[in-house]
Amino acid sequence: MCGIVGYIGNKKACPILLEGLRQLEYRGYDSAGLSVIDGERLRTIKSVGRVQELENKIGERNISGEIGIAHTRWATHGKPSDKNSHPHNDCQNNISVVHNGIIENYRELKEFLIKKKHKFSSETDSEVVAHLVEEFNKKVDFKTAVLEALKLIKGTYGLAIISSREPDKIIVARNGSPLVLGIGKGEYIIASDTSAIVRHTDKVIYFDDGEVAEIKKDGFTVTNIKNKSVKKDVTILDWTVERTQKEGFDHFMLKEIFEQPEAILDSIRGRYISAKGAAKLGGIENVIARIREAEKIMIVACGTARLAGMVGACMLEEYAGIATEVDYAHEFRYRKSVIDEKTVLIAISQSGETADTLAAVREAKEKGALTLGIVNVVGSTIARETDAGVYTHSGPEIAVASTKAFTSQLAVMALITVLFGRQRQMSLVTGQRIIKELERIPSKIKQILAEDKEILKIAKKYHKYKNFAYLGRKYNHPIAFEGAIKLKELTYLHAEGFASGEMKHGPIAMIDENFPCVFVAPSDSVYEKNFSGIQEIKARKGKVIAIATRGDKEIAKVADDVIYIPKTLEMLTPILAVIPLQLFAYHMAVLNKKDVDKPRNLAKSVTVE
Repeated sequence: MCGIVGYIGNKKACPILLEGLRQLEYRGYDSAGLSVIDGERLRTIKSVGRVQELENKIGERNISGEIGIAHTRWATHGKPSDKNSHPHNDCQNNISVVHNGIIENYRELKEFLIKKKHKFSSETDSEVVAHLVEEFNKKVDFKTAVLEALKLIKGTYGLAIISSREPDKIIVARNGSPLVLGIGKGEYIIASDTSAIVRHTDKVIYFDDGEVAEIKKDGFTVTNIKNKSVKKDVTILDWTVERTQKEGFDHFMLKEIFEQPEAILDSIRGRYISAKGAAKLGGIENVIARIREAEKIMIVACGTARLAGMVGACMLEEYAGIATEVDYAHEFRYRKSVIDEKTVLIAISQSGETADTLAAVREAKEKGALTLGIVNVVGSTIARETDAGVYTHSGPEIAVASTKAFTSQLAVMALITVLFGRQRQMSLVTGQRIIKELERIPSKIKQILAEDKEILKIAKKYHKYKNFAYLGRKYNHPIAFEGAIKLKELTYLHAEGFASGEMKHGPIAMIDENFPCVFVAPSDSVYEKNFSGIQEIKARKGKVIAIATRGDKEIAKVADDVIYIPKTLEMLTPILAVIPLQLFAYHMAVLNKKDVDKPRNLAKSVTVE
């Protein structure tokens, strides 16, 4: 979603704000802007497009203030334009606001403010915040005005607000949209996430919903909306600046694809006991008794994370023998799910801030379920609000399209399956076999990555086609959907994922020589079914790219192109099968001259419903 940066200290704010926006641009890049208190005046500059456009607009202007806020936008209310860009100011150009979230009652508030003679200049919901604070600020001080405004606002928000009348502070507030405070030496940095902070400090505070902070050069205070003091703990970040750089790769996405062997090692290291065929997950040890009594598992997530959940559901049902459902997080709380204290809800989210997934967690807790989180970002909201959980430890993922976060989620789901399974009917030998194969996965991914040039050759052969079908079965049914999503995200080409058994029930009508199919068909328990599906496609003159197990010579006789992956356990094949699909989508995007790291209309973390 949108990215927020704020700075107060002894340095020029403008360069720090711009650098922070560049780090957060993956959260939104429809427009960008900043406001700096320069002397006694508020200077606001905004531009449609990428952060670079804002930098070009600022040019050689000398903006010397040491306090400011900035924003990179992913549009919700109001099309991308200069007037709809953030920051938004009040009528007198004294108060400036940046906002991430949605003000649900903005129409009502806007009507109220218009009657008070306020003049609006944008189509956004966010602008009402600036005018609301201005209205209250006529009678009370700046912070009290913000508190009074927040009492009227319904919806989600991450807010940073400054006023040229009280130029020594930034007021920030959170409800549903993440905000982090970086604590430096004589300076503070506010941001939507830590990627904009790590180059300045490793000490941060994560704000919780309902909290408001007043930040000055010499310190800060945190209260709730009723202005009662709140004590906060400092977290030390384990991410470095270097881990967020491209390190010689052309794109962050390619770098993150090639980081997957290390990422999976980091996800599983120290979390299993090979001799016992057991998983040791410290983050959920305190709820083991409730897990043992569980009768049902619900997995909730959105997008790629939900597909990781679908693979996990196959693992859990086959190896742990426990009924498992997967739901879209954004649908979960709008239907009457049958859950109780015997239900375990697993929420999967790379950022740990996905609004719909967080809402599902809160709904499940309300109904008595045990909630577990699988997240990447330490200290994120889902990590804090679930009863227990597992960090994937896959490191910062900057590219909008998820790669290493996805495969790390699959690795963690395999460990959770062993944990649940060994409490039930899973044998020692089975547990040992899964752990042994999981240990080998990183080296097998390296073997696939070594074939990158061959995958590029295949992409060159197909990059001008406009339609693709991706097909898979059982464990690789979700991987077919993931392959299609990656191609859609990166190239904007039409791609659809199907359970391969569904093809003959309608979708095969689309197939001809101009509609290639990508078949995920490793040598597993459903190989013969997939092989038949490939023959059906070929009988309709369709072209087939097959993802197959190394040594399978038969599939090369029917498929037009084959990308081989090493052999592994069936339940772990999705981790390997998705790697060539990621590389194929990447190369297709580059060949079609698309912006790989920042696809249009997308944002990395969806923090509004």
